[in-house]
Amino acid sequence: MSALTITHSHTDGTLIDGTTKNDGSGEVLKANRWRWSRNLGSWYIPQSRDRRAKLAQINATASALRAAGFSVDLDINDDYRTTAQVEADKIARQASRVDALGAKAERKAGAAESAWAADQAAHEALPEGGEPIKIGHSSEARHRRAVEKSWSTLGNAVVSEREAAAARGRADAAAKTTQARYAPVTVARRIDKLTAELRRLERDRDGYSRTLHTNAQTGQKYVETHEPATGSYRDRVLAEIEHTADELAYWEGVRAAQLAEGGATAYSREVVAKGDLVRYAGHHHRVLRVNAKSVTIGSIVGGSWTDRVPYSEIRGLRDADGHVVRIVDGARVIDTDTAA
Repeated sequence: MSALTITHSHTDGTLIDGTTKNDGSGEVLKANRWRWSRNLGSWYIPQSRDRRAKLAQINATASALRAAGFSVDLDINDDYRTTAQVEADKIARQASRVDALGAKAERKAGAAESAWAADQAAHEALPEGGEPIKIGHSSEARHRRAVEKSWSTLGNAVVSEREAAAARGRADAAAKTTQARYAPVTVARRIDKLTAELRRLERDRDGYSRTLHTNAQTGQKYVETHEPATGSYRDRVLAEIEHTADELAYWEGVRAAQLAEGGATAYSREVVAKGDLVRYAGHHHRVLRVNAKSVTIGSIVGGSWTDRVPYSEIRGLRDADGHVVRIVDGARVIDTDTAA
């Protein structure tokens, strides 16, 4: 049996070296949710790049391979890369994917064009005027072959056209992936998520307590206390804090650049007021309450429904009279020249 090595790094993800075709390892790896990559020329664990090693899956795979007679070594490197390195790598890989899909779309379009040309040639080979097949005539066999070829080439042309359209759709979608990832609203949401995650990790590091409920009769509070993280778990929490803080700093830098370039608007409780009209989900809604991280909205024309909208989801702002509200140097400025 071959000597195998399962490796993990944040740059390459989780791979396995030493496998050969038909050595029996493929069945074990498939059963443990590994996949084969023609580009890498290796088996890999999906979604393992720039993530902590999935030790449970790795150890289960190693045990199964050893039981099948293989010698298996592990080489695990769980050091994070900086967020700037990760993002640069993602953008480069996506650009390569866009190029590959674009080239495939061009090939499919060329194949469709050739298929339509073949269909046209087959159609022109048919007798003029839609002449019916003459049963028993010497031309019958030739005529039937021409009809069959015409139908066949038409079918090929239609299939090729659909494949070309699908390939172009995938290429166009891939071209927009990075743009969508860096869309201002997506960046703002990511910052909120990372901020909450960093607070959670810091609570795990330092310990915390929370009131589960209060006895209505006695007023006694039932408090759940969590001690600060210790040992190897604390080491992991500290590593996650460092990594999450790096991610947060990176995306805050992206957000700051977007604000400076006018690509995003920093709405907050300092610039939104009760009674304003905020544009959300394609419509304007009345602000009923201004909160720390969101606004409470209701219908302009009345009604009992309310909803909360994070500031990052607001797409436009007007005052109670309908004048556009702009943010200049972080301050609220009402454009009185706009129609109410």
